[in-house]
Amino acid sequence: MTPPSRRYGFEPEKFISCLKRLMEERDETSYRQTSLGAGLDRDAVWHFVEKGTLPHRDACILLGQHFRVNPNEVLEAAGYDPMPIFDLSLIDPDEFSPEVKAVARALSGIEDADRRRAACRAVRVLIEMAASA
Repeated sequence: MTPPSRRYGFEPEKFISCLKRLMEERDETSYRQTSLGAGLDRDAVWHFVEKGTLPHRDACILLGQHFRVNPNEVLEAAGYDPMPIFDLSLIDPDEFSPEVKAVARALSGIEDADRRRAACRAVRVLIEMAASA
């Protein structure tokens, strides 16, 4: 029987790097904080990082939601195939208003991936603030 880490092409280092980057971006300093924030067992993230344990698909989805990134980013880092339900390319951009298109074009024009991600997070924060006002 093929172990799960081989069956899915799991590379612990890749997943750990992704998870640590997301934790750093969110200023989360403990594995427990991340685990509980994502709705996982309190030691789940510790197992992923320190033991190199393969996360279940559901854990990847919960982590993606917790970090407010596309769950496919976390799924792919864990070696899983992306799930079509999270594929944003299926959205028809012609349905967006001109204002939304302009913001999307401006964000897409940021070449540096880290800066683009930071800008997207900032826009999401502004949207959440506007929606709750």
